[in-house]
Amino acid sequence: MLHQYVRQFSQKLVHRRPLEVGAESESPEAHLNTLDLVALGVGRTLGAGVYILVGAVAKVRAGPATVICFLMAGLSCVLSGLCYAEFGARVPGSSSAYLYSYITMGQLCAFITGWNLILSLVIGTACIAQGWSSALDSLTGNHISQGLQGTLSLHVPYFLPTYADFVALGLVLLLTGVLVLGARESTLVNKVFTVINILVLSFIILSGFIKGDLHNWELTEQDYKLNASGSTDIYSLERLDPLGSGGFMPFGFEGILHGAATCFYAFLGFDSIAMRGEEALNPQHSIPFSIMISLFICFLAYFGVSAALTLMVPYYQIQPKSPLPQAFLHVGWGPARYVVAVGTLCALTSSLLGTMFTMPRLIYAMAKDGLLFQGLAWIYDCTGTPVMAIMASGNIAGVMALLFEFMDLVDLVSVGTLLAYSLVIFSMLVLRYQPYQILSKKEKTEDKIEMKSEIEGSPLDSGPEAGTSNILKSLWFPPSTIPTRKSGQIVYGCASLIVLLLTILSLLLAQWSSQVFSGDPGLTTVAVLLLLLITGVTVIIWRQPQDPTYLYFKVPALPVLPLVSIFVNIYLMMQMTSGTWALFGIWAAIGSVIYFGYGIRHSLEENNEQQPPASTSQTLDKNILGAGSS
Repeated sequence: MLHQYVRQFSQKLVHRRPLEVGAESESPEAHLNTLDLVALGVGRTLGAGVYILVGAVAKVRAGPATVICFLMAGLSCVLSGLCYAEFGARVPGSSSAYLYSYITMGQLCAFITGWNLILSLVIGTACIAQGWSSALDSLTGNHISQGLQGTLSLHVPYFLPTYADFVALGLVLLLTGVLVLGARESTLVNKVFTVINILVLSFIILSGFIKGDLHNWELTEQDYKLNASGSTDIYSLERLDPLGSGGFMPFGFEGILHGAATCFYAFLGFDSIAMRGEEALNPQHSIPFSIMISLFICFLAYFGVSAALTLMVPYYQIQPKSPLPQAFLHVGWGPARYVVAVGTLCALTSSLLGTMFTMPRLIYAMAKDGLLFQGLAWIYDCTGTPVMAIMASGNIAGVMALLFEFMDLVDLVSVGTLLAYSLVIFSMLVLRYQPYQILSKKEKTEDKIEMKSEIEGSPLDSGPEAGTSNILKSLWFPPSTIPTRKSGQIVYGCASLIVLLLTILSLLLAQWSSQVFSGDPGLTTVAVLLLLLITGVTVIIWRQPQDPTYLYFKVPALPVLPLVSIFVNIYLMMQMTSGTWALFGIWAAIGSVIYFGYGIRHSLEENNEQQPPASTSQTLDKNILGAGSS
């Protein structure tokens, strides 16, 4: 009896959601071409990362080597983007990584993915709002921040900022109210803001190379002392040590790795392309190409801006809150800082609107499926908007913008998003080796009957699938050229084992890299054994048959490329501080209580088979959060 209960509970955790056959006829009208999707991705991505984050990373984590940080973070995002692109080509009807995971991997994986994406969206909103506030403060000559710091200072080192950012809070609450009233997203407005953004960034990059000085990439401690002797900069110290050791890599390779983990935040937004798959004219073609093109454009922008900034200003003189306007002031181009500040406001407004439009979509979808509280799926009839989802996400984001430091928020959102992306990559890898498993409602019913039969002790498998005596032989010589249930289970188990081994290897390299590479007998032996095990299990996966279904785009070099992507993501997560992990642990604990205390018992997939939950686009009125364009 206990065995049956445990089996049923486990099946709830991996219970997959069916792909509704009639969904296509009810989806929004397709109207987005590749250019629209690229503009959407670039508009979502080029926000606080390029105007605020680049200065903070250069100042305290990487110096001029920030360009390498963005290169590493960009490569990691490209690997994740390829996996998103295959999902977009395989399941264009699903609107987010949450639904990808639910359709392919099951309920628990879907909740973890969705919960972490909510974290990234809410905190991303807070970060962008803080960036917008800093840009406005720069236009006013820093009078806003000085006034707030003088009257409402609440600085607690390593916990609270120097002052409560009521401008950021007011902005988030204002836009939350606008969304509640039924505002619609406009592709035309997004294109206009994106064009302004790219023009301003082009001006910054060209100006940086014109006014830049290569000596700023070769600074020494003597340069710092000469500057500090006549400077009133609040960061002026007697020695350079707290701000690195000078040169191109003042914080060493460790600083680059930490900076790359933080810079991952700057590339968030490309997944919004996949979330609009139902509105794309040719999703199998346009989604993968749009993701790759937008990531390439964003990388060029980040690389160029970080190079321009560190060439114009010595890294230790960068002002983290408003790096670019202050850089133009530093080189004597005072009026240009106003152009940059206005461009910053336009870019951040576009990015903020896009993020706030996306947040309630995801919360609504999870609440509609019963994984979050049903009240969050309530629709206000007059405006056709999920009011509770909008207000809940907006209020939480506003409080975080008010009370937390920008860099603390960035690190936290990077951890959550890296984990969510890793789950998507894992899902894509396992899915490629499964028999066709995106079930229709009818197939889902048959699958449940088969599961019930297995629970009662009479499995329906026959033929090669029934026996287990040849399982070792099946690892190297699969009996079939197409995926079977047994081969799919082998890949699932092997992929899970590899993720565990990669996590151990990443922890080993992150904590004791110098001992490993210096030849410490014990640690080096452990690292070599882990690499051998990972290689052997990877070969087992490679030997299994893949799903032959034709897709316009497929991730190349399976299983190596997805596993490399997972390793990079895990390794970047290991670079985060213990404080960041503590905050993430609190968020994960809250999610666990919600899922095991509420979601697993109220899931519509489990308790309401007669009325399975529709996808976001099926149930959500086209007016909700602007499905249309203008």
